[in-house]
Amino acid sequence: MKNIKKILSMVLVLAMVVAMTACSGSGGDSEGGDGGDGYRVAFIARASADTFAAWLTREMQSEAEKYDDITLEYFSGEGDNNQVNSLLEDCVTKQYDLVIVQVNDNAASAPYVKQVVDAGIPVITTNPAVHQGDLDGTDDDSLLEGTGTVDADPVAQAQPSAEAAVEEIPENANVVVLMGPSNNFHSDGRRDGWEQYFFAERPDVTILYEDYANWNSDEALALMETWVQGGTHIDAIISMNDNMAAGAIEAIRNNSDYFNEDGTPNFLAYGVDGNAQGVLLVKEGLLTRTTLQDASLLAEQCMSNAHDVLTGEKEVTDVEYYVDAPVINSETVDEYVQLYVDNGEISEDGSSLVEQ
Repeated sequence: MKNIKKILSMVLVLAMVVAMTACSGSGGDSEGGDGGDGYRVAFIARASADTFAAWLTREMQSEAEKYDDITLEYFSGEGDNNQVNSLLEDCVTKQYDLVIVQVNDNAASAPYVKQVVDAGIPVITTNPAVHQGDLDGTDDDSLLEGTGTVDADPVAQAQPSAEAAVEEIPENANVVVLMGPSNNFHSDGRRDGWEQYFFAERPDVTILYEDYANWNSDEALALMETWVQGGTHIDAIISMNDNMAAGAIEAIRNNSDYFNEDGTPNFLAYGVDGNAQGVLLVKEGLLTRTTLQDASLLAEQCMSNAHDVLTGEKEVTDVEYYVDAPVINSETVDEYVQLYVDNGEISEDGSSLVEQ
């Protein structure tokens, strides 16, 4: 198996490619058919350096090619709430026919999503959904008025790993927790899932450290390097996505304290997304398990529902679709390696990421 540094470097190259074609201001576009007088749809991804957002952007571009009457223009918020919100304001100014948005911070962006809705532009939120409570500062978990969503249930994404960890993580273990951005629906929801299905069942477990790594592998790597210096062995890494888990694993990859004499790890690690990077880490035995958040299915449903809304087949408020979260572990990983080999993201020998 290739060293994860090579994997991470390829992911960063991919992110740079997405960033160059999907940045604020110019953005990029994918036309179905010959474009012409069709519909203009904007897709705002939260950050090009986020491997899942980059994957979702690629899939959106691919799906847009299937629609002769849609031109998709795509942009990146670069993990900056102000930039995401500015892009949403631009969507009103430029009078897009429909907006698909992946916010970074639900509460920070909810008022700007509402501005788009109030301008009469249909909005589909994805990964995560935006809720009425994000706007009102309440516990109202209904979708933001006037929007639809294509998403996943974050608690359900965390549940399989959390339940398995009850048996897998040793007694009196010391664990660390890596969070996505503050006030992010998916990060908070996955953390709630871990609280409900693991920590409530295992009061003997100590959380040594918990911090925000903002879905970013470099930030997770830096945190893990600091935490390891504390001297207490970390028995498990509980990460709200695969990208952060990968960064944390990289921080201890060459640390003999974290590997047995036979080379097997003496730590456990959990993620969410099931992207190509995460699948390779499961195959290598470094990521214990993850759950798939299928960007291709999210993109397919976003574009299909967008087309139905634009052509009058349905109201945007009727759009509410949630993808499942199948488990990827040592028993199922080969199926997912092959999936990524088939779509060109993993090399033919199943050992490394392919530069996109």
